[in-house]
Amino acid sequence: MPTSNTPPLNLPEYLQDFLQTQRLPATYIEVIDRYIRPIARDLANQHQKLARSLLIGVNGSQGSGKTTLSEALSLLLQHEHSLTAVAVSIDDFYLTRAEREQLARDVHPLLLTRGVPGTHDIPLAQRTLQDLTRDAGSVAVPRFDKAQDDRAPQSQWDHHQTPVDIVILEGWCVGASAQPMTELLEPVNDLEAQEDPEGNWRHYVNAQLQLEYQPLFQQLDCRIMLKAPSFDCVFRWRLEQEEKLRQKTSGSGLMSETQIQRFIQHYQRITEHTLKHLPAQSDYLLVLDENRQICEFHSASAPNADT
Repeated sequence: MPTSNTPPLNLPEYLQDFLQTQRLPATYIEVIDRYIRPIARDLANQHQKLARSLLIGVNGSQGSGKTTLSEALSLLLQHEHSLTAVAVSIDDFYLTRAEREQLARDVHPLLLTRGVPGTHDIPLAQRTLQDLTRDAGSVAVPRFDKAQDDRAPQSQWDHHQTPVDIVILEGWCVGASAQPMTELLEPVNDLEAQEDPEGNWRHYVNAQLQLEYQPLFQQLDCRIMLKAPSFDCVFRWRLEQEEKLRQKTSGSGLMSETQIQRFIQHYQRITEHTLKHLPAQSDYLLVLDENRQICEFHSASAPNADT
Protein backbone atom coordinates (compact mmCIF):
# COMPACT_ATOMS: atom_id res chain seq x y z
CA MET A 1 0.00 0.00 0.00
CA PRO A 2 1.16 3.59 -0.57
CA THR A 3 3.07 5.23 2.23
CA SER A 4 3.36 8.72 0.78
CA ASN A 5 0.96 11.40 -0.36
CA THR A 6 1.26 10.20 -3.95
CA PRO A 7 -1.68 8.00 -4.98
CA PRO A 8 -0.88 4.76 -6.86
CA LEU A 9 -0.85 5.18 -10.63
CA ASN A 10 -3.67 2.66 -11.18
CA LEU A 11 -6.04 4.39 -8.76
CA PRO A 12 -9.42 5.18 -10.38
CA GLU A 13 -9.93 8.84 -11.15
CA TYR A 14 -12.92 9.14 -8.81
CA LEU A 15 -10.78 8.01 -5.87
CA GLN A 16 -7.94 10.34 -6.86
CA ASP A 17 -10.42 13.22 -6.89
CA PHE A 18 -11.80 12.07 -3.54
CA LEU A 19 -8.37 12.09 -1.88
CA GLN A 20 -7.62 15.51 -3.29
CA THR A 21 -10.97 17.05 -2.36
CA GLN A 22 -10.88 15.63 1.18
CA ARG A 23 -7.17 16.48 1.59
CA LEU A 24 -6.39 12.90 2.52
CA PRO A 25 -3.03 11.10 2.35
CA ALA A 26 -2.65 8.32 -0.18
CA THR A 27 -2.56 5.87 2.73
CA TYR A 28 -6.33 6.37 3.14
CA ILE A 29 -6.66 3.97 0.21
CA GLU A 30 -5.61 1.23 2.63
CA VAL A 31 -8.56 2.17 4.86
CA ILE A 32 -10.84 1.96 1.84
CA ASP A 33 -9.47 -1.43 0.77
CA ARG A 34 -9.45 -3.06 4.20
CA TYR A 35 -12.62 -1.68 5.74
CA ILE A 36 -14.88 0.48 3.59
CA ARG A 37 -14.90 -1.69 0.46
CA PRO A 38 -16.05 -4.83 2.38
CA ILE A 39 -18.83 -2.79 4.02
CA ALA A 40 -19.92 -1.46 0.63
CA ARG A 41 -20.01 -5.00 -0.75
CA ASP A 42 -22.16 -6.19 2.16
CA LEU A 43 -24.57 -3.28 1.75
CA ALA A 44 -24.89 -3.91 -1.97
CA ASN A 45 -25.73 -7.55 -1.24
CA GLN A 46 -28.28 -6.51 1.37
CA HIS A 47 -29.88 -4.09 -1.07
CA GLN A 48 -30.14 -6.81 -3.69
CA LYS A 49 -31.61 -9.25 -1.18
CA LEU A 50 -34.23 -6.87 0.22
CA ALA A 51 -34.96 -5.16 -3.11
CA ARG A 52 -35.60 -1.78 -1.52
CA SER A 53 -33.79 1.36 -0.46
CA LEU A 54 -31.61 1.13 2.65
CA LEU A 55 -30.99 3.69 5.38
CA ILE A 56 -27.53 3.39 6.93
CA GLY A 57 -26.45 5.13 10.14
CA VAL A 58 -22.84 6.19 10.75
CA ASN A 59 -21.90 7.27 14.28
CA GLY A 60 -18.66 8.87 15.38
CA SER A 61 -17.55 11.56 17.78
CA GLN A 62 -16.55 14.96 16.46
CA GLY A 63 -13.50 14.77 14.22
CA SER A 64 -13.49 10.96 14.08
CA GLY A 65 -13.72 10.81 10.27
CA LYS A 66 -17.36 9.76 9.90
CA THR A 67 -18.05 12.25 7.09
CA THR A 68 -15.02 11.04 5.14
CA LEU A 69 -16.01 7.40 5.63
CA SER A 70 -19.59 8.14 4.56
CA GLU A 71 -18.49 9.92 1.39
CA ALA A 72 -16.06 7.11 0.52
CA LEU A 73 -18.77 4.50 1.12
CA SER A 74 -21.16 6.44 -1.12
CA LEU A 75 -18.57 6.62 -3.91
CA LEU A 76 -17.83 2.90 -3.79
CA LEU A 77 -21.51 2.01 -3.90
CA GLN A 78 -21.95 4.19 -6.96
CA HIS A 79 -18.83 3.28 -8.92
CA GLU A 80 -18.29 -0.36 -7.95
CA HIS A 81 -21.87 -1.57 -7.42
CA SER A 82 -23.83 0.70 -9.79
CA LEU A 83 -26.12 1.87 -6.98
CA THR A 84 -27.32 5.38 -6.30
CA ALA A 85 -26.08 6.52 -2.89
CA VAL A 86 -26.28 9.75 -0.94
CA ALA A 87 -24.47 10.68 2.28
CA VAL A 88 -26.44 13.08 4.48
CA SER A 89 -25.29 14.66 7.74
CA ILE A 90 -27.65 15.06 10.66
CA ASP A 91 -25.86 18.40 11.16
CA ASP A 92 -27.65 19.75 8.10
CA PHE A 93 -30.95 19.41 9.92
CA TYR A 94 -30.03 21.80 12.72
CA LEU A 95 -32.71 24.31 13.62
CA THR A 96 -32.09 27.78 12.24
CA ARG A 97 -30.31 30.35 14.39
CA ALA A 98 -33.63 32.15 15.00
CA GLU A 99 -35.35 28.92 16.05
CA ARG A 100 -32.56 28.10 18.50
CA GLU A 101 -32.70 31.61 19.92
CA GLN A 102 -36.39 31.09 20.58
CA LEU A 103 -35.69 27.71 22.15
CA ALA A 104 -33.05 29.29 24.38
CA ARG A 105 -35.58 31.84 25.61
CA ASP A 106 -38.41 29.37 26.11
CA VAL A 107 -36.58 26.34 27.52
CA HIS A 108 -32.92 26.87 28.46
CA PRO A 109 -30.10 29.23 27.34
CA LEU A 110 -27.77 26.32 26.50
CA LEU A 111 -30.08 25.30 23.65
CA LEU A 112 -28.78 28.22 21.63
CA THR A 113 -25.70 26.09 20.92
CA ARG A 114 -26.26 23.68 18.05
CA GLY A 115 -25.55 19.99 18.37
CA VAL A 116 -27.44 18.25 21.14
CA PRO A 117 -30.76 16.47 20.65
CA GLY A 118 -33.46 19.11 20.65
CA THR A 119 -31.53 21.42 18.33
CA HIS A 120 -32.36 19.48 15.13
CA ASP A 121 -35.49 19.72 12.99
CA ILE A 122 -36.34 16.02 13.27
CA PRO A 123 -39.64 16.23 11.32
CA LEU A 124 -37.70 17.80 8.42
CA ALA A 125 -35.07 15.06 8.68
CA GLN A 126 -37.69 12.30 8.66
CA ARG A 127 -39.52 13.79 5.68
CA THR A 128 -36.31 14.26 3.72
CA LEU A 129 -34.97 10.77 4.39
CA GLN A 130 -38.34 9.21 3.60
CA ASP A 131 -38.57 11.15 0.33
CA LEU A 132 -35.05 10.10 -0.65
CA THR A 133 -36.00 6.43 -0.36
CA ARG A 134 -39.22 6.60 -2.40
CA ASP A 135 -40.17 7.83 -5.85
CA ALA A 136 -40.59 11.50 -5.00
CA GLY A 137 -38.92 13.11 -7.99
CA SER A 138 -36.16 15.57 -7.19
CA VAL A 139 -35.68 15.94 -3.42
CA ALA A 140 -33.90 18.87 -1.79
CA VAL A 141 -31.54 18.13 1.12
CA PRO A 142 -30.90 21.04 3.53
CA ARG A 143 -27.40 22.37 4.15
CA PHE A 144 -26.19 23.99 7.36
CA ASP A 145 -23.51 26.68 7.16
CA LYS A 146 -21.37 26.14 10.26
CA ALA A 147 -19.27 29.20 9.51
CA GLN A 148 -22.43 31.32 9.81
CA ASP A 149 -24.06 29.05 12.44
CA ASP A 150 -27.29 29.00 10.46
CA ARG A 151 -29.11 26.97 7.84
CA ALA A 152 -27.98 27.76 4.33
CA PRO A 153 -30.52 29.38 1.96
CA GLN A 154 -32.56 26.93 -0.10
CA SER A 155 -30.74 28.01 -3.24
CA GLN A 156 -27.66 26.25 -1.82
CA TRP A 157 -29.40 22.98 -0.93
CA ASP A 158 -28.48 19.80 -2.81
CA HIS A 159 -31.03 18.04 -5.00
CA HIS A 160 -31.18 14.30 -5.62
CA GLN A 161 -33.27 12.26 -8.00
CA THR A 162 -35.23 9.58 -6.16
CA PRO A 163 -35.55 6.85 -5.18
CA VAL A 164 -31.97 6.59 -3.88
CA ASP A 165 -30.79 3.00 -3.40
CA ILE A 166 -28.74 3.65 -0.25
CA VAL A 167 -29.01 6.71 2.00
CA ILE A 168 -26.28 7.22 4.58
CA LEU A 169 -27.12 9.33 7.64
CA GLU A 170 -24.01 10.32 9.58
CA GLY A 171 -23.66 12.24 12.81
CA TRP A 172 -22.16 12.27 16.29
CA CYS A 173 -25.45 11.28 17.94
CA VAL A 174 -26.85 8.97 15.23
CA GLY A 175 -28.00 5.81 16.96
CA ALA A 176 -27.47 7.21 20.47
CA SER A 177 -29.85 6.15 23.24
CA ALA A 178 -31.25 8.11 26.17
CA GLN A 179 -29.80 7.71 29.66
CA PRO A 180 -31.64 6.47 32.75
CA MET A 181 -32.88 9.39 34.85
CA THR A 182 -30.52 8.50 37.69
CA GLU A 183 -27.51 9.13 35.44
CA LEU A 184 -28.61 12.73 34.86
CA LEU A 185 -28.31 13.77 38.51
CA GLU A 186 -24.59 14.58 38.62
CA PRO A 187 -22.94 17.00 36.16
CA VAL A 188 -20.21 15.51 33.97
CA ASN A 189 -18.22 18.73 33.41
CA ASP A 190 -17.92 22.42 34.34
CA LEU A 191 -20.49 23.48 31.76
CA GLU A 192 -23.21 21.37 33.35
CA ALA A 193 -22.15 22.26 36.89
CA GLN A 194 -22.07 26.00 36.27
CA GLU A 195 -24.71 26.58 33.57
CA ASP A 196 -27.14 23.71 34.24
CA PRO A 197 -26.91 23.20 38.02
CA GLU A 198 -30.54 22.06 38.32
CA GLY A 199 -30.25 19.69 35.35
CA ASN A 200 -33.09 21.22 33.32
CA TRP A 201 -31.06 21.36 30.10
CA ARG A 202 -29.77 17.80 30.27
CA HIS A 203 -33.20 16.44 31.19
CA TYR A 204 -34.71 18.23 28.18
CA VAL A 205 -31.99 16.92 25.85
CA ASN A 206 -32.39 13.38 27.18
CA ALA A 207 -36.17 13.52 26.74
CA GLN A 208 -35.79 14.75 23.15
CA LEU A 209 -33.35 11.94 22.41
CA GLN A 210 -35.84 9.40 23.70
CA LEU A 211 -39.08 10.78 22.28
CA GLU A 212 -38.08 12.43 18.99
CA TYR A 213 -34.86 10.78 17.82
CA GLN A 214 -35.46 7.09 18.60
CA PRO A 215 -38.26 6.73 15.99
CA LEU A 216 -35.77 8.02 13.40
CA PHE A 217 -32.92 5.77 14.54
CA GLN A 218 -35.19 2.73 14.63
CA GLN A 219 -35.57 3.05 10.85
CA LEU A 220 -31.84 2.35 10.32
CA ASP A 221 -31.17 -0.86 8.39
CA CYS A 222 -27.51 -0.92 9.41
CA ARG A 223 -25.33 0.84 12.00
CA ILE A 224 -21.68 1.71 11.53
CA MET A 225 -19.61 3.18 14.37
CA LEU A 226 -16.21 4.84 14.47
CA LYS A 227 -15.31 4.44 18.14
CA ALA A 228 -12.93 6.95 19.71
CA PRO A 229 -10.68 5.67 22.52
CA SER A 230 -12.16 8.26 24.91
CA PHE A 231 -13.75 11.67 25.04
CA ASP A 232 -10.34 13.18 25.82
CA CYS A 233 -9.34 12.83 22.16
CA VAL A 234 -12.36 14.74 20.93
CA PHE A 235 -11.03 18.20 21.79
CA ARG A 236 -7.87 17.75 19.71
CA TRP A 237 -9.79 16.18 16.85
CA ARG A 238 -12.42 18.93 16.90
CA LEU A 239 -9.67 21.57 16.93
CA GLU A 240 -8.20 20.07 13.76
CA GLN A 241 -11.66 19.99 12.21
CA GLU A 242 -12.18 23.69 12.91
CA GLU A 243 -8.83 24.53 11.36
CA LYS A 244 -9.83 22.75 8.15
CA LEU A 245 -13.09 24.70 8.13
CA ARG A 246 -11.17 27.94 8.68
CA GLN A 247 -9.03 27.20 5.62
CA LYS A 248 -12.11 26.76 3.46
CA THR A 249 -14.29 29.65 4.61
CA SER A 250 -14.80 32.52 7.04
CA GLY A 251 -17.68 33.63 9.21
CA SER A 252 -18.91 34.49 12.67
CA GLY A 253 -19.59 30.81 13.43
CA LEU A 254 -15.90 29.86 13.42
CA MET A 255 -14.55 29.18 16.91
CA SER A 256 -11.35 29.83 18.82
CA GLU A 257 -9.60 27.14 20.85
CA THR A 258 -11.25 28.40 24.05
CA GLN A 259 -14.67 28.42 22.40
CA ILE A 260 -14.19 24.86 21.13
CA GLN A 261 -13.22 23.71 24.62
CA ARG A 262 -16.56 24.99 25.93
CA PHE A 263 -18.44 23.85 22.83
CA ILE A 264 -17.51 20.19 23.10
CA GLN A 265 -18.67 20.04 26.72
CA HIS A 266 -22.21 20.19 25.32
CA TYR A 267 -21.50 16.81 23.69
CA GLN A 268 -19.60 15.05 26.46
CA ARG A 269 -22.47 13.34 28.28
CA ILE A 270 -24.03 11.70 25.24
CA THR A 271 -20.67 10.93 23.62
CA GLU A 272 -19.44 9.04 26.70
CA HIS A 273 -22.75 7.19 27.00
CA THR A 274 -22.58 6.27 23.32
CA LEU A 275 -18.96 5.07 23.53
CA LYS A 276 -20.07 2.73 26.30
CA HIS A 277 -23.29 1.33 24.85
CA LEU A 278 -23.40 1.71 21.05
CA PRO A 279 -20.54 -0.66 20.07
CA ALA A 280 -22.62 -3.71 21.03
CA GLN A 281 -25.47 -2.47 18.83
CA SER A 282 -23.31 -1.74 15.77
CA ASP A 283 -23.21 -3.92 12.68
CA TYR A 284 -19.76 -2.58 11.83
CA LEU A 285 -17.43 -1.30 14.53
CA LEU A 286 -14.18 0.48 13.64
CA VAL A 287 -12.14 1.12 16.78
CA LEU A 288 -9.79 4.11 16.57
CA ASP A 289 -6.57 4.87 18.43
CA GLU A 290 -5.61 8.36 19.60
CA ASN A 291 -4.28 9.21 16.13
CA ARG A 292 -7.56 8.19 14.49
CA GLN A 293 -6.02 5.07 13.00
CA ILE A 294 -8.23 1.97 12.91
CA CYS A 295 -6.83 -0.59 15.34
CA GLU A 296 -9.77 -3.04 15.41
CA PHE A 297 -12.58 -3.95 13.05
CA HIS A 298 -15.66 -5.98 13.94
CA SER A 299 -18.56 -6.76 11.65
CA ALA A 300 -21.80 -8.68 11.94
CA SER A 301 -20.74 -10.88 9.02
CA ALA A 302 -17.27 -11.54 10.50
CA PRO A 303 -17.44 -10.81 14.26
CA ASN A 304 -13.85 -11.86 14.90
CA ALA A 305 -12.29 -9.81 12.11
CA ASP A 306 -9.93 -7.80 14.29
CA THR A 307 -7.00 -6.11 12.58
